[in-house]
Parts: sequence; structure tokens; C-alpha cells
Amino acid sequence: MLARTALRAIPRRAFSTSAPRQTKVAVLGAGGGIGQPLSLLLKMDPLVSSLSLYDIRGAPGVAADISHVDVAGEVNGYPADKLEDALKGVEVVVIPAGVPRKPGMTRDDLFNTNASIVRDLAAAVSKTAPKAHILVISNPVNSTVPIVASVLEKAGTFDPARLFGVTTLDVVRASRFLSSLAGTDPKDTHVTVVGGHSGVTIVPLLSQTPQAKSVIANKETYEKLVNRIQYGGDEVVKAKDGAGSATLSMAFAAAKFTNSLLRALKGEKGIVVPSFVKSPLFEKEGVEFFSSNIELGPNGVAKIHGLGELSAEEQELVKAALPELQKNIEKGVKFAA
Repeated sequence: MLARTALRAIPRRAFSTSAPRQTKVAVLGAGGGIGQPLSLLLKMDPLVSSLSLYDIRGAPGVAADISHVDVAGEVNGYPADKLEDALKGVEVVVIPAGVPRKPGMTRDDLFNTNASIVRDLAAAVSKTAPKAHILVISNPVNSTVPIVASVLEKAGTFDPARLFGVTTLDVVRASRFLSSLAGTDPKDTHVTVVGGHSGVTIVPLLSQTPQAKSVIANKETYEKLVNRIQYGGDEVVKAKDGAGSATLSMAFAAAKFTNSLLRALKGEKGIVVPSFVKSPLFEKEGVEFFSSNIELGPNGVAKIHGLGELSAEEQELVKAALPELQKNIEKGVKFAA
């Protein structure tokens, strides 16, 4: 009985539940390596009243399995030909659909397959749930978010405040990796990560994190930490030896961001998290989408924060990220066109 109680407590403590408002959420790609654990975590979130699980295969089975978990909340699974049914009445759509990264494969290698999947799902969301908030996980996020934006824009349903690229895994990794070096608790070690969601486009602002002072003081340690944050996904791909990429940590990060959004939608104030959104910060440099701290509100993005004071090293990291981001974004826009 003790073991069961402990297990039950873990996921529930991962989420804030300060008010009773509940929301209907859809997961598109629920049968995959990210989709299954993400669906379970969302089922455990008291703010999710109804969960619609969709995939080209496996979603009804995942739904049946998760529906047995003894927490409130309805779960329904939909097969490949029932996408519109899965999206009816949905307020938040989370998209982890796509193929996983394998050893030696970059995020760009995933582009052609995942870009087509995301484009088609975005068209369905635009048609059936045009007011839904869309959370894009499918890689490469730097390109798939502009694809979704282009599809919605063409359909006349694009609202920049309702489209998010989920970059929370970079934040989770940065907090975890830094805390292991600094000897601090990860939950109290908050690292803002800006830019994009791949390689050099990932820019951790360690100078703004008090726990990072000792790490920054050692140039070699600092550079190794930045590199690990930027390429942490490669560790998982290599360790899984061809069996997939980061799925469990990504599911946790996506559930964490989704919970932040749900709390904001019901009126909780002061929720500030990084996300890859349409942004004015580097528009003049040709970068229309950028991840930075955003304040969430009842309609989605309420405010986009600037980067604050950067160290000389961080200025160089941003400088290196911008041209790569510009290429990634243009690739997505051209594909959608």
C-alpha cells in the first residue's frame, strides 16, 4: 500500500493545481515514443478534464490503457481516419507526431517526413479547432513551427499568441546539468534558454542564474556545460543505440509546459517560461521566430520578454544562433509554400 501511495504522489506533485478550471486537450501522435508517456502525464494533470488521443496507429489502445488510471478525466482514442473527431471541442493541441532521430541523424534529416506530418495536422486543426492553442514538439521545431504558422496564415486562422514551439526540454536539461555541477537542487536552479531548439541555436543564459557563478568562473567547465546543453539530445540517441531519441524527458518537459499554459488559461498570473514563438526580438535580422521568456495569459502569449543583460560569451552565442535560425525558419516557410 505504501508503494502505491508513493507512486501516485510523484506525477501529481509535478503540476500546479491551484484552481479547478479544466480543459480538453488533444495529443496528435499519441501512439509514439513521446506521445505515450506524455498522454499518461497529461492524464495525471487535474487541469485536463478530457484527453483526445490520435495517431495513425495505436491511439485507441493507448487510450484504453490510460483510461484505467484511477484519476478523474475522460480519455478517448481515435484511429487514422478520425482526426477531425479527435479535435472537436479541443482547447489545447499538443503535437509530438513524427519519426524519431537515430544515431548519426541530425534534426534536419528528419525534415521531409516530419514537415509533411505537421503540415497536414496543422491544416486539420485550422479546420476543426481554429481557436485552439497549438504546442509543437515535432522536430525540427525551428522549422515545424513556421510551417504551422504558414498553414494557419493561409487558412486565415493564425493567431501568434496561440502557437508555441516547446523548447522546455532545453530548460529542463540546463537546470539538471547545472545543478549537478553546482551541487544544487534542480527545482531551485532556473536557467533561461533562448534562441531555438537545435545545436548552436540553443543559448543558455547562465550569467542570469545565481547558481552558475562558480561554473562560469572556469572557462573550460562553462564551455563544456554549454556544449552539453546544446547537444544533450545526442547523449540519449547514442545511449539508446538506434532504438530512439529523447522520449521520456521530452514527454516530461512537454507536460510541464502544457501545465503552465493550462494554469495561465484559467487566469493564474505571473507564469513566465521560454517558448519558440513569433517574436519581434530579432525580426530586423530576418528571424521572425525566436525562443525567449514569454509571459502566459488567458489568451496564450501575453508578453514577450527581452533577453536582459548578456555576458560577452552569451552575445557571441546569440550571434552564432541567428543565421542558423534564419535558415531553419526559411526552410519551413518554403516547404509550406
